[in-house]
Amino acid sequence: MNSQLEKTDLLQIEHLKKHYTIKSGFRKKKIVKAVDDVSFTVKAGTTFSIVGESGCGKSTTGRAILNLERPTAGSVKFEGTDILKLDKDSQRNLRKEMQLVFQDPFSSLNSRMKVKDILAEPFEIHQIGNGKEILEQTKQLVELVGLPRSSLEKYPHEFSGGQRQRIVIARAIALRPKLIVCDEPVSALDVSVQSQIINLFIKLQKELGLTYIFISHDLSVVRYISDQVAVMYLGKIVEFGDKSTIFSHPSHPYTKALMSSIPLPNPSLQRNRERIILQGDVPSPMNIPSGCHFHTRCPFATEECKVDAPEWRMVRDQHWVACHFAK
Repeated sequence: MNSQLEKTDLLQIEHLKKHYTIKSGFRKKKIVKAVDDVSFTVKAGTTFSIVGESGCGKSTTGRAILNLERPTAGSVKFEGTDILKLDKDSQRNLRKEMQLVFQDPFSSLNSRMKVKDILAEPFEIHQIGNGKEILEQTKQLVELVGLPRSSLEKYPHEFSGGQRQRIVIARAIALRPKLIVCDEPVSALDVSVQSQIINLFIKLQKELGLTYIFISHDLSVVRYISDQVAVMYLGKIVEFGDKSTIFSHPSHPYTKALMSSIPLPNPSLQRNRERIILQGDVPSPMNIPSGCHFHTRCPFATEECKVDAPEWRMVRDQHWVACHFAK
C-alpha cells in the first residue's frame, strides 16, 4: 500500500453534529447529542476505522456522512464538494459514488427478490445499461465476491449469513463507488466467516481502489483492516492516529481500556496482562457530563477534567488526543 502522503483526500468531515430532540415528560424536550463536533479526513484508497462502545455515535456518524441522517451542523466534503449543500438530483447522482454495507445481511436484502434482481436494481435505478448488459454485470459481480453464477437464480433465504453478506457487498460495489461505509459488517457472522469477509474487503479494495469507513467495536478486526483509527466516546472522537501508533501507543485512558480488552493468542501473556476495568456505565447522551465527557469513568480525572473540555493535542507525529494529561 502506498504512503499516506501520496494519497489524495477523498472525504473531509468538519465539525459534524447530529442532535435529536426527544420528549421527556409533559411538554419537556431534551437534546440527544449523538454526534457532537466530529472532524476527520479520509485518504483515497485507505480504510478509516471508527471504534467505540455501543451508543457512542459510530453508526450515526456513518449515516450522517451519507446524508441518510441529515446532520444538524457541519460539512461533509466529498472530493472537495460539500454534499450537504447539493440539491436532490445531485445527491441522487452522488449515490453511485458512496455506498453502505449494513450489519445484518438478511434484513438488508429483499427476501422476495432473486439475487439477480437485487444486483440489477442499482443499474436500473440509475438507468445504466440494457437488460443484457445488466445481466452480464450481475454475473461478474457474484464471481467478484466469490459466489457461483448459479447464485443469481436463488433467493436470500437459501444462503448462509456469510454468503448473504457477500451479496450485500456485491450490490454495494455494483456501480463501482469510491467510498463504502461499512457499519459493523461482520459482527453478525461466525468468527470463522468473519475472516473470509474481511479478506474479501481487502481484496476488493486492492482490485477496485475502494475507500472504506469501517465502523466496529471489534478491535481485533480493526487492527487487521485499518490504515487509520478514530476512537469515539459519547459523540466525540477522543483519539486519532494511524493504526500502528494507536495500537502500540494508546494515549487516552479510554483507548487504553479498550486495548486491554483485546484477547492475546499467548495464554501466559493473557494471564499476566493488566486489564483496565472502567467503573460505572456510559452516561446518557441526554445528560452528557460537563468538561471532559469521560471524566465520570476515568481513573485519572481531576477537578480540571470536570470543568474544562480538553483541547486536541498532537502527542506524536499525526497522533492526536483530546485529554489534559495524555502523553
